[in-house]
Amino acid sequence: QVQLMESGGGSVQAGESLKLSCLYSGNIFGGCGMGWYRQAPGQELEWVSGINAASGILKYADSVKGRFTVSRDNAKKILYLQLNSLRTADTATYYCARGFRPPQPWAPESQGTQVTVSS
Repeated sequence: QVQLMESGGGSVQAGESLKLSCLYSGNIFGGCGMGWYRQAPGQELEWVSGINAASGILKYADSVKGRFTVSRDNAKKILYLQLNSLRTADTATYYCARGFRPPQPWAPESQGTQVTVSS
């Protein structure tokens, strides 16, 4: 059974950076695309980024393009999301997802990690 566990969130000032991690427990990590979603208070889930199995295809939502970078370590079964130049609008709970961009409706399989950005 696959388990996902995010970490690395925190409270930062606008302009600062964070690096999120998602530890994947189970098989097939190296053979599947992975993604990140986020959900701000009172808002719907928003797809943030996706990465294919070989890390050759990286995609981002327009709202984070140029500021966030997705990566993965298939040997360690860890998915990363580097968040730079954070804005208050980036405040949300971030979730990793199995699949590059899982079709809606999609529901988190894990608890996520909270990112709070203050001005």
